Amino acid sequence: MPFVFEQTPIQGLLVIEPRRFPDDRGFFMETYKYSDFASHGISDHFTQDNHSLSSKGVLRGLHFQTGEHAQGKLVRVISGRVWDVAVDIRHDSPTFLKWFGVELTAENGKLFYLPPGFAHGFVTLEDDTQFLYKCTAEYNKASEGGICWNDPRINIQWPLKDGILVSEKDAVLPGSDDFDFRKL
Repeated sequence: MPFVFEQTPIQGLLVIEPRRFPDDRGFFMETYKYSDFASHGISDHFTQDNHSLSSKGVLRGLHFQTGEHAQGKLVRVISGRVWDVAVDIRHDSPTFLKWFGVELTAENGKLFYLPPGFAHGFVTLEDDTQFLYKCTAEYNKASEGGICWNDPRINIQWPLKDGILVSEKDAVLPGSDDFDFRKL
Protein backbone atom coordinates (compact mmCIF):
# COMPACT_ATOMS: atom_id res chain seq x y z
CA MET A 1 0.00 0.00 0.00
CA PRO A 2 1.50 3.35 -1.00
CA PHE A 3 0.02 5.33 1.95
CA VAL A 4 0.18 5.33 5.74
CA PHE A 5 -2.93 6.87 7.34
CA GLU A 6 -2.46 8.37 10.81
CA GLN A 7 -5.44 9.26 12.99
CA THR A 8 -5.30 12.55 14.89
CA PRO A 9 -6.91 13.43 18.24
CA ILE A 10 -9.82 15.00 16.32
CA GLN A 11 -12.26 12.62 14.62
CA GLY A 12 -12.07 12.84 10.83
CA LEU A 13 -8.69 14.57 10.51
CA LEU A 14 -5.99 12.35 9.02
CA VAL A 15 -2.29 12.84 8.33
CA ILE A 16 -1.31 10.75 5.32
CA GLU A 17 2.21 9.76 4.42
CA PRO A 18 2.71 8.60 0.84
CA ARG A 19 5.40 6.06 0.06
CA ARG A 20 8.27 7.48 -1.99
CA PHE A 21 10.20 5.46 -4.51
CA PRO A 22 13.61 7.18 -4.80
CA ASP A 23 16.33 6.41 -7.28
CA ASP A 24 19.31 8.25 -8.78
CA ARG A 25 16.95 10.37 -10.92
CA GLY A 26 14.84 11.65 -8.00
CA PHE A 27 11.67 9.99 -6.71
CA PHE A 28 8.16 8.93 -7.63
CA MET A 29 5.13 8.89 -5.34
CA GLU A 30 1.38 8.64 -5.63
CA THR A 31 -0.33 11.57 -3.91
CA TYR A 32 -3.90 10.36 -4.27
CA LYS A 33 -5.50 7.03 -5.10
CA TYR A 34 -9.25 6.75 -4.69
CA SER A 35 -9.31 3.06 -3.71
CA ASP A 36 -6.72 3.46 -0.93
CA PHE A 37 -8.35 6.62 0.41
CA ALA A 38 -11.85 5.04 0.29
CA SER A 39 -10.59 2.03 2.26
CA HIS A 40 -9.73 4.54 5.03
CA GLY A 41 -13.07 6.34 4.97
CA ILE A 42 -12.24 9.09 2.46
CA SER A 43 -14.57 8.47 -0.46
CA ASP A 44 -15.01 12.14 -1.33
CA HIS A 45 -15.41 13.41 -4.84
CA PHE A 46 -12.89 16.23 -5.29
CA THR A 47 -14.18 19.01 -7.56
CA GLN A 48 -11.57 21.79 -7.39
CA ASP A 49 -7.78 22.04 -7.03
CA ASN A 50 -6.06 25.17 -5.69
CA HIS A 51 -2.40 26.23 -5.68
CA SER A 52 -0.83 29.09 -3.72
CA LEU A 53 2.67 30.55 -3.62
CA SER A 54 3.68 32.47 -0.50
CA SER A 55 6.71 34.05 1.09
CA LYS A 56 7.78 33.22 4.64
CA GLY A 57 5.34 34.37 7.31
CA VAL A 58 2.22 34.50 5.15
CA LEU A 59 -0.78 33.27 7.11
CA ARG A 60 -3.89 32.28 5.19
CA GLY A 61 -7.07 31.51 7.11
CA LEU A 62 -8.92 30.41 9.06
CA HIS A 63 -11.37 29.79 6.21
CA PHE A 64 -14.43 27.60 5.74
CA GLN A 65 -17.54 27.31 3.59
CA THR A 66 -21.02 26.56 4.88
CA GLY A 67 -24.06 24.50 3.94
CA GLU A 68 -24.04 22.53 0.72
CA HIS A 69 -20.77 24.25 -0.24
CA ALA A 70 -18.85 23.06 2.86
CA GLN A 71 -15.47 21.80 1.70
CA GLY A 72 -13.38 18.82 2.63
CA LYS A 73 -9.73 19.36 1.73
CA LEU A 74 -6.70 17.25 0.96
CA VAL A 75 -3.65 19.50 1.31
CA ARG A 76 0.09 19.20 0.70
CA VAL A 77 3.23 21.24 0.09
CA ILE A 78 5.36 20.84 -3.03
CA SER A 79 8.08 23.34 -2.10
CA GLY A 80 8.90 24.92 1.24
CA ARG A 81 7.20 24.34 4.60
CA VAL A 82 3.93 25.22 6.32
CA TRP A 83 2.32 24.80 9.70
CA ASP A 84 -1.17 23.65 8.69
CA VAL A 85 -4.10 23.91 11.09
CA ALA A 86 -7.67 22.59 11.21
CA VAL A 87 -10.25 23.86 13.72
CA ASP A 88 -13.33 21.74 14.42
CA ILE A 89 -16.39 23.96 13.85
CA ARG A 90 -18.94 21.13 14.07
CA HIS A 91 -21.15 22.44 16.88
CA ASP A 92 -22.20 18.98 18.07
CA SER A 93 -18.67 17.55 18.05
CA PRO A 94 -16.92 16.63 21.32
CA THR A 95 -13.87 18.48 19.94
CA PHE A 96 -15.78 21.64 18.97
CA LEU A 97 -13.34 24.59 18.54
CA LYS A 98 -10.32 22.34 19.21
CA TRP A 99 -7.47 22.58 16.74
CA PHE A 100 -4.83 20.28 15.35
CA GLY A 101 -1.68 21.35 13.52
CA VAL A 102 0.89 19.51 11.45
CA GLU A 103 4.03 20.57 9.61
CA LEU A 104 3.83 19.82 5.92
CA THR A 105 7.01 20.07 3.87
CA ALA A 106 8.21 19.20 0.40
CA GLU A 107 10.70 16.86 2.08
CA ASN A 108 8.29 14.91 4.29
CA GLY A 109 5.65 14.76 1.53
CA LYS A 110 2.82 14.41 4.07
CA LEU A 111 -0.77 15.17 3.17
CA PHE A 112 -3.45 16.39 5.56
CA TYR A 113 -7.12 15.50 5.12
CA LEU A 114 -9.86 17.74 6.56
CA PRO A 115 -13.48 16.68 6.11
CA PRO A 116 -16.22 19.30 5.80
CA GLY A 117 -16.90 21.01 9.12
CA PHE A 118 -13.45 22.45 9.75
CA ALA A 119 -11.95 25.91 9.48
CA HIS A 120 -8.55 25.75 7.79
CA GLY A 121 -5.45 27.89 7.81
CA PHE A 122 -1.70 27.73 7.43
CA VAL A 123 1.40 29.83 7.93
CA THR A 124 4.41 29.50 5.66
CA LEU A 125 7.74 28.78 7.34
CA GLU A 126 9.95 29.37 4.28
CA ASP A 127 10.02 31.66 1.27
CA ASP A 128 8.68 30.33 -2.03
CA THR A 129 6.33 27.86 -0.37
CA GLN A 130 3.89 26.24 -2.78
CA PHE A 131 0.75 24.78 -1.28
CA LEU A 132 -1.72 22.54 -3.15
CA TYR A 133 -5.15 21.43 -2.07
CA LYS A 134 -8.01 19.44 -3.47
CA CYS A 135 -11.54 20.48 -2.42
CA THR A 136 -14.76 18.48 -2.26
CA ALA A 137 -16.88 21.49 -3.25
CA GLU A 138 -16.26 24.40 -5.54
CA TYR A 139 -15.64 27.81 -4.02
CA ASN A 140 -18.87 29.74 -3.43
CA LYS A 141 -18.49 33.34 -2.29
CA ALA A 142 -21.93 33.47 -0.65
CA SER A 143 -21.01 30.48 1.54
CA GLU A 144 -17.54 31.57 2.64
CA GLY A 145 -16.69 32.27 6.24
CA GLY A 146 -13.68 32.74 8.42
CA ILE A 147 -12.41 33.11 11.96
CA CYS A 148 -9.52 35.37 12.91
CA TRP A 149 -6.25 33.48 13.00
CA ASN A 150 -5.39 34.67 16.54
CA ASP A 151 -8.77 34.02 18.18
CA PRO A 152 -8.07 33.76 21.95
CA ARG A 153 -10.87 31.23 22.50
CA ILE A 154 -9.27 28.80 20.03
CA ASN A 155 -5.70 29.73 21.04
CA ILE A 156 -3.74 28.17 18.17
CA GLN A 157 -0.04 27.88 18.97
CA TRP A 158 1.39 29.23 15.73
CA PRO A 159 5.16 28.56 15.41
CA LEU A 160 5.85 32.13 14.21
CA LYS A 161 5.18 34.93 16.69
CA ASP A 162 6.51 37.85 14.64
CA GLY A 163 6.47 38.75 10.97
CA ILE A 164 3.01 37.32 10.28
CA LEU A 165 1.52 38.65 7.03
CA VAL A 166 -2.23 38.38 6.52
CA SER A 167 -4.45 39.70 3.75
CA GLU A 168 -6.68 42.70 4.38
CA LYS A 169 -9.65 40.33 4.20
CA ASP A 170 -8.20 37.90 6.77
CA ALA A 171 -7.13 40.74 9.08
CA VAL A 172 -10.77 41.67 9.73
CA LEU A 173 -12.23 38.18 10.16
CA PRO A 174 -14.46 37.90 13.24
CA GLY A 175 -13.71 35.90 16.37
CA SER A 176 -15.39 32.62 17.22
CA ASP A 177 -17.67 34.39 19.70
CA ASP A 178 -19.30 36.18 16.74
CA PHE A 179 -20.73 32.99 15.19
CA ASP A 180 -23.72 30.81 15.82
CA PHE A 181 -22.06 27.56 14.77
CA ARG A 182 -25.38 25.70 15.00
CA LYS A 183 -26.36 27.44 11.75
CA LEU A 184 -23.29 26.43 9.73
